[in-house]
Amino acid sequence: MEYVWKQKPRASTELIEQLGRDINVNPILANMLINRGVESYETAKNYFRPSLSQLHDPFLMKDMKEAIDRIEIAVDQNEKILVYGDYDVDGTTAVALVYSFLQTFYDKIDFYIPDRYKEGYGISDKGVRFAAENDYKLVIALDCGIKAIEKVNLAKELGVDFIICDHHTPGEDLPKAVAVLDAKRNDCQYPYKELSGAGVGFKLIQALAKRREIDESILYPYLDLLVVSIAADIVPITGENRILAYYGLDRINNTPRPGLKALMLSAKIEKEIGISDIVFKIGPRINASGRLEHAKASVELLISTDLNLAIERAKLVDEVNTTRRNFDENITKEAFEMIAEREASVEWNSTVLFKEDWHKGVIGIVASRCIEKYYRPTIILTESNGKATGSARSVVDFDIYEAIAECAGLLDQFGGHKYAAGLTLPVENVPDFQQMFESVVKSRIEEVHRKPVIEIDDELLLDQINYKFYNILKQMAPFGPGNTEPILRISQAYAENVIILKDKHLRFNIVQDGQVTKPVCLGFGLADRAKDPDHTIVKMLQGKMRFDIVAEMRENFFRDKSSLQLYVKDIKFD
Repeated sequence: MEYVWKQKPRASTELIEQLGRDINVNPILANMLINRGVESYETAKNYFRPSLSQLHDPFLMKDMKEAIDRIEIAVDQNEKILVYGDYDVDGTTAVALVYSFLQTFYDKIDFYIPDRYKEGYGISDKGVRFAAENDYKLVIALDCGIKAIEKVNLAKELGVDFIICDHHTPGEDLPKAVAVLDAKRNDCQYPYKELSGAGVGFKLIQALAKRREIDESILYPYLDLLVVSIAADIVPITGENRILAYYGLDRINNTPRPGLKALMLSAKIEKEIGISDIVFKIGPRINASGRLEHAKASVELLISTDLNLAIERAKLVDEVNTTRRNFDENITKEAFEMIAEREASVEWNSTVLFKEDWHKGVIGIVASRCIEKYYRPTIILTESNGKATGSARSVVDFDIYEAIAECAGLLDQFGGHKYAAGLTLPVENVPDFQQMFESVVKSRIEEVHRKPVIEIDDELLLDQINYKFYNILKQMAPFGPGNTEPILRISQAYAENVIILKDKHLRFNIVQDGQVTKPVCLGFGLADRAKDPDHTIVKMLQGKMRFDIVAEMRENFFRDKSSLQLYVKDIKFD
């Protein structure tokens, strides 16, 4: 895939020099920090040394008092409470977090995860009736419910109260629940708007601890669950999320709960775990149960208190994840073939594919795979319970939720946010939806949306790659949306010692005239024979052709020795 390289703006010389003096960093680092909103000694202190004391008062969130009042009434009157959550990573971690905390002082509780295939996303009719039939007087809904107007009305008729804890974009009307906690509400003054679903759940237990005059340190063990939610749901790692992720990573690396420890063992993670490890190794395993079987298994794993039991549960989850990967690969192959067939006659701005027998549990992953290859707003649909149901994924800065909303007349329901959404519609509406969605995307999409962009922080000379520089880079973590890992450009270089690894990857030393340092570069996928059958890139590197690269700097450990390497994001030859 062809990338557009975009240099981030450079701050004024005065501001760079001032920050450099204030915190004793070089101009390259100072400029990187300014581009991340760090412009003074005070903001640098908060950035490099985040503190849990900086978390916002949970009672600033609209309806929080009403939510806590209702929970206290339930506890005082010995009512049964049901903790209800979505079947993805955010939903299951949110349920595990709130359920585990409530269980420390109250035993008349249970949890409920809807079946992806029988009930679909969010609050279901079956779930509401389950609560009523089993005498649950209060349901705490996590990572879902912001649009469940009819289901909450049904619950009310059946004598069940709801507290909604969601982070998705609300519609024009809100459910008539006892409390609707969502920082994205227009009338909510909560200072930070980008919490995950589990993040809203954490604010709920934070408020409950405050009301009960419990020391907030009792909440810290739940931060390992919260960082998994933040990473896997790809929410911005800024503001409050960055603080929570920072301490969540500390927790998961030092004293993880048995369920997460078992998943780390299953994923063979032996080094310090970071955000990307959660995204690519932990998250998919938690997700697998909800995708292919029932997400209840993931919650049971996450709330396990015995490591041996957790390891057994993690093995089962891992087996399901292996099956999920096979489904994913096969459906992705079919999707690519369908796109290639369509592309032969018409050039599309969007991708909307439907096949009635695709596995509902992996269509979101397939949508992401299609974007990796074709880079356009994508919706993958399959048939479930007589309806076409699908997952939508978007490209950078294109709001797919708003594009879907313009097609609402053809849909039964939809929900989500800028980069990911879900939708359901009558099967017979699929062809009209494909055309209408394409028309909407065509009218909205701009040239900047058509190719993925690599944003470059700054240009380096090879002799500037050293541990003093890297150790400061490392302290800028955790990285993610809103605080991306620094991307560095090296210009007019050539390669030595070019080696092909596993027919796919490249390893070489990068050399620059006038520079002594010759670090190792790793180019994952650069030698993939399927994409480059003639090994053109290898020949150009071996022929010492000049090139520019953009890369991330990483530390490598081998036989008790460490070295700094460059992980190549893209390469361009002269």
